[in-house]
Amino acid sequence: MEFITHSKHAVNITQTERILSAVGGGLLLVTGVQKRSAAGVALALVGGDLLRRAITGHSNLYHAVGIRTASKGQGAETTSVPYELGIRVDQCITIARPRHEVFSFWQDVANLPRFMENVITVQDLGGGRSHWVARGPAGRTVEWDATVHNRVDNELIAWRTLPGSDVDHAGSVIFRDAANGRGTELIVALQYNPPAGAIGALLATIWGAEPSQQIRGDLYRLKRLLESGEGPQTIRDDVQEASMESFPASDAPAYHP
Repeated sequence: MEFITHSKHAVNITQTERILSAVGGGLLLVTGVQKRSAAGVALALVGGDLLRRAITGHSNLYHAVGIRTASKGQGAETTSVPYELGIRVDQCITIARPRHEVFSFWQDVANLPRFMENVITVQDLGGGRSHWVARGPAGRTVEWDATVHNRVDNELIAWRTLPGSDVDHAGSVIFRDAANGRGTELIVALQYNPPAGAIGALLATIWGAEPSQQIRGDLYRLKRLLESGEGPQTIRDDVQEASMESFPASDAPAYHP
């Protein structure tokens, strides 16, 4: 699991907020310096940080809780998770089945709850859209609508959530022939912005819902399901005993058709 910390496009507050930060920061800094006391030092530090916020356009608090008030800019209508926000997860696994067979199984959304442990239901809405209901941290239920925005038969499925989702995310699955005829190499890349941002992700980890482990377990269940045809419950029980060393994470490479 990787916390996204890009700085290239780190502006996450509006121009109005930057102006207010500059004015408020300047006043607090001057007041703090004039007081010449411990309280004054505290005011000066707060004022200095507000000035930094105004100059850079970046709020550390907003970043921590996954908030962005600045415009997403070009491509906003097709962006689920802003470039500099969210959590990145990459996983890969080799499945000893032909690539077309693995692709065919995955593209049928009705199959996904069979190996995705926290997914309760997936409803096909047609036109590449689907409605998901999943288990969230602390017994919560989360829902979202997703659309497949890029698909290449037997090679790629890429999706993103639609506005109004409980958890904004986007991702892709790449299907490749494994070396030496060993079946199919499956590469999953996911970027998501959990409720409460990075803080929410840390809390989820404490509650035992660390996303990279979840995806690793889901891929193991898929492997068992396709290779042996065992039922979902048997696979769910066995995955608890699986060695994590069998499923190394890797940076998902860029897709090249």
